[in-house]
Amino acid sequence: MLAKPVGRSDWNLLVLEQITPEPLCWQQRPDGLIDPALNRFDFTGICSRYLDSNGYSLRIGDQDLASRYRLRLEQRGSSLVLLAMTASDPTQLVVGRGSVPQRDRDGFVQIRLEPGWELQRRAYGQQTLSHVYFANTTPLSQLLSAAGGLEQQPQQPLQPLRVRSTSSQAAGPIALQVVPFRP
Repeated sequence: MLAKPVGRSDWNLLVLEQITPEPLCWQQRPDGLIDPALNRFDFTGICSRYLDSNGYSLRIGDQDLASRYRLRLEQRGSSLVLLAMTASDPTQLVVGRGSVPQRDRDGFVQIRLEPGWELQRRAYGQQTLSHVYFANTTPLSQLLSAAGGLEQQPQQPLQPLRVRSTSSQAAGPIALQVVPFRP
């Protein structure tokens, strides 16, 4: 897994797969960055690359979460963090990390998976597909809890409001159900 620098501060995730032993699809540079050598030859049948959510997605437990979660690289000082996130929960899951020795538009940063995470290939029946998962066998609720988020609680159905008359018999507070806001 590699992080490609884009512009002045953004990063794109790239997953490279070495299919045959030679030539190498990438090489370690002396400065700690990675040289994507596949850009210098026809890599058909030698290397596979997965550039976006069409090529990779998230799988947690036995669930394909491609429609709910997205992967994003975020730079924090001299580190890169690969995060899984969803709009329905502010909790971010750390999937991988990398060190940024310097920013060079031709040098990529290697991302290493956190413990419990691995790459798996998507399959349809007995056929493997050209899609990889960032996978973790731990149930989503446990990963969210460990990351400091709340476990997903089933939503209670809304109860209809009872309208009280404004006569003197109906003095006191009116109980209203509070629905939490989630960005």
